[in-house]
Amino acid sequence: MRKHPLLFFAIVMINACSIACVSPEPVPPLSVEKNVNLERYLGTWYEIARLPNSFEKGLVCITATYSIDNSVITVLNRGIREDDRSTPKTARGRAWTPDPAEPGKLKVSFFRPFSSDYWIIDLDTRDYNYALVGLPSRKYLWILGRERTMGKETYEMLVRSAREKGFNTDKLIVVDQTCR
Repeated sequence: MRKHPLLFFAIVMINACSIACVSPEPVPPLSVEKNVNLERYLGTWYEIARLPNSFEKGLVCITATYSIDNSVITVLNRGIREDDRSTPKTARGRAWTPDPAEPGKLKVSFFRPFSSDYWIIDLDTRDYNYALVGLPSRKYLWILGRERTMGKETYEMLVRSAREKGFNTDKLIVVDQTCR
């Protein structure tokens, strides 16, 4: 082995990876809420909690407002900068359902031609007071409510639901909604 140090190094690395690079337990495919009525989903949602992401970093009082204009779902995301509480940051986009048979699986685009999944994975189908939205990758997650605050039982139920679906809920950020 002294004559072939790179070969020796490669063998050591392969063995180390075979031990340390074991892939995590596979997560089953993410299921979506089947009984989504998009007309009832329209309106303003307050972001109660989320997994960390770069595009909402430093924002508080975040809302998402959905409306329909000429059969196109429009999206207006709005947040306030935490450091000065006076500078709003907005993003306008559009959403659509690629498959009308699965209204809980939406696509959303803020920068054409790019789009992302927006899957409604849990929903108060009776009153539309809360929603759990995530991506199949489990990288992004949002807990949304129709009011600025959410009851502890509802919040804990949604966190439990997200955890059962394979999301890392230990990293959830509770969003400050005290702006007026």
